[in-house]
Amino acid sequence: MDFLFICPFLLALLLSQGSFTDLEKQRADSGLEIYKKLFEVKRKDQMNALKNLIELNDINQQYKIIDIMLKGLFKVLEDSRAVLIAADVPPDGPFPQDEKIKDAYSHVVENTAFFGDVVLRFPKIVHHYFDRNSNWNSLIRWGIGFCNLTGVFEQGPHSQVLRLMAQELGISEKSPDYRNPFKTDQSEVRWQCCRLASWASPSVLQLQAAGWGMEWVAFGKWPKAPVTE
Repeated sequence: MDFLFICPFLLALLLSQGSFTDLEKQRADSGLEIYKKLFEVKRKDQMNALKNLIELNDINQQYKIIDIMLKGLFKVLEDSRAVLIAADVPPDGPFPQDEKIKDAYSHVVENTAFFGDVVLRFPKIVHHYFDRNSNWNSLIRWGIGFCNLTGVFEQGPHSQVLRLMAQELGISEKSPDYRNPFKTDQSEVRWQCCRLASWASPSVLQLQAAGWGMEWVAFGKWPKAPVTE
């Protein structure tokens, strides 16, 4: 059986460098604003990949795919955290200019957001793997804290994902009116995800299941529904 992958590989660093001015603060401010735009594009691709995972409609395959996805995602998050901590990068500081640090910054922001999408739409599956892994708990706590200070999530449609994820995972206390907006019947979840992803049209690459590697998480390559022969 072959598996299809969505491959939205965004060259964020190359796209942003040409717009920076000579003044350092202007460069930092401009860099953050450019990144926010690229982040919006990346979120569209992630929503499209999530739609495909929902449409798979095979609970066994969903468990297997999410298991592989989470292992890769948290490996990327752990490696990226190490880079940012070693470079002493404050999340609320100037947008990084170094290429390696930019990569780590974007991987933390994008993978933390995507994990929020997955846990809100597949809470039972994610809890099955997440709740038994204290290292993942520590990593996502750090990731949420980092993302909350970046300014990337201050406005727009993604402003609630960190708060909802933290409550769903029990990282923060649930508010009296907390409700997972996606914890409904499967058809409702599928409809909402299709609506979010309707404007995304990334390229598709067909790979053998045996060729899966954790690197696809780092570059935003998320699994699409398998095709049986």
